[in-house]
Amino acid sequence: MLDTNSIFDRYQNVRHRLPVAELTPATEDIETLLDITAEVDAFVFDAFGVLNVGNTPIDGAASRLDQLRELGCQIRILSNAASYNHDRAVEKFRNLGMKIEPDEIVTSRDAALVGVGEGLWGCIAAPSDDLSDVPATTRRLVDDASDYDRVNGFLFLSTEVWRSERQVLLRDSLIANPRPVVIANADLAAPRDFGFSLEPGHFGHLLADEGLSSIKFYGKPFPEVFEMVEASLPGIARNRIAMCGDTLHTDILGAASRGWRTVLVERDGMFSGVDTRPFCDVSALFPEWRVQRI
Repeated sequence: MLDTNSIFDRYQNVRHRLPVAELTPATEDIETLLDITAEVDAFVFDAFGVLNVGNTPIDGAASRLDQLRELGCQIRILSNAASYNHDRAVEKFRNLGMKIEPDEIVTSRDAALVGVGEGLWGCIAAPSDDLSDVPATTRRLVDDASDYDRVNGFLFLSTEVWRSERQVLLRDSLIANPRPVVIANADLAAPRDFGFSLEPGHFGHLLADEGLSSIKFYGKPFPEVFEMVEASLPGIARNRIAMCGDTLHTDILGAASRGWRTVLVERDGMFSGVDTRPFCDVSALFPEWRVQRI
């Protein structure tokens, strides 16, 4: 069963593959992000569980972004969503009623595409994804085993039409002939309107469990996306940037490993309906602040 406990346990199981950070076991509860604006110059937001759940905006999120802007704070969205391109990411948040400019969004897809080299790349993608932003020749992978064997690398963008039989084709092809695998969304799971969905990171770690060493993860908690955000905020020190996210092993760990401040958002995402404190204790991942909604 895919629930908070099982997802948390799996993150703990793959912890050795994640960045390292030491966090002090002291978390302050706050009412809203307005309580900490004196200490933060830039607020960076996870999407799912913080700004939206699936295609539903979270109440008050859009107005909070506007309030923070009015106070002079920089705003960024840092999302592990990789199933659509950058333009569609901007469009999505605007459709959710959020005033977002293209340079205010960084996605794991943006980072992953930098890691795509020359050659023919097999793409695991949503049917609606035209792959036009992929800087290489592509072949969409479905059920033909020969397609898996002929490509020079693999780009895993979406689990929308992925299933266990295709995972076996991928695994067997890689065991026979190891090649680069770019996991463009490092999440194991994501909160949706219907519950949790499995994400590309889940399948990437299954490959790594097989002893395959050519798996490269992009997105939180890995450094490339955080570096892209930092580059977009010249002049702002890392300890004046706050990551606001719902997941300990991606948002909190990744940001802390960069020296950012951290805010765990509890109500609508990974830890919806549960007490986060036991999970923080077990993982030794302690956010600096904790808030129900932003």
